[in-house]
Amino acid sequence: MIAALLLLCAAALLAAPHVLVRIERLRRSPRAALFVWQALSLSAVLCLLTAAPIAWLRPRPLPTVPEALVLVVATIASIGVLVRLLVNGHSVGRRIRAARDEHRQLVDLVGRHEGAHTRVLPSERLSAYYVPGAGSRLVITEAALAALPDDQLAAVVAHEEAHLRERHDLVPEFFTVLHTATPRPLRTDTALREVALLVEVLADRAAREDVGEVALGRAIVSLSEAAAQTDLTPGLSAGAGAAATRIRLLVADDPAPWQTLVLYAVCAAALVVPPVLVAVVVR
Repeated sequence: MIAALLLLCAAALLAAPHVLVRIERLRRSPRAALFVWQALSLSAVLCLLTAAPIAWLRPRPLPTVPEALVLVVATIASIGVLVRLLVNGHSVGRRIRAARDEHRQLVDLVGRHEGAHTRVLPSERLSAYYVPGAGSRLVITEAALAALPDDQLAAVVAHEEAHLRERHDLVPEFFTVLHTATPRPLRTDTALREVALLVEVLADRAAREDVGEVALGRAIVSLSEAAAQTDLTPGLSAGAGAAATRIRLLVADDPAPWQTLVLYAVCAAALVVPPVLVAVVVR
């Protein structure tokens, strides 16, 4: 039955992150790995969304009791995911935009203006982060300016500018909407943490090209140590565990091209296999 097949596909796609998060080698290809995570989540949501409509629209005789139960589950899943997708898409976007606007106004008010989009906050906390979106801001504290050597400061700026330039904020925002649209028992918050880590690794790769791995590694350590004593954790000041992982990835050899191609193939398969299976069943 088509509905049962789509529900099984969704369950398999949602179970995959529990396995993938254990494979650290995937993090060595952060961009491809991000595509895989997004594709798994998107494909699972599409399976859940289409399970009921496809099953109900297909001509069939009166269903048996098991088939009727599957249709009921598929209908509940499709309606539930659709509602959560619409509600979360609106609320997450609105909440994030409001928070960014408020934060941008705050740093413009209390921070020292250094150029068009850089703001220096009068704070004794060692921190640096970015505020994305229209009117983006790169925010750094006076303590960071005073404490970090020039090479580490350049690494911090290069890392945050990579976030701004490549609009990395859109990745976790889109993933959060998809992630929270799926039923709570089927999803894992580990996926959100993994996507956030991969975004940081992606910015690390860009910054490494500008300042080198030594300066960037030292900057990660400096800000992670400072973050352990404060509640500021954006950007380079992520927790100690994430910092250790990022440093390991910073000095790790780049993966062979075929490994990256495999990840993109997995991404394509996650999106293509469910509709192909449905097409085969329908025939």
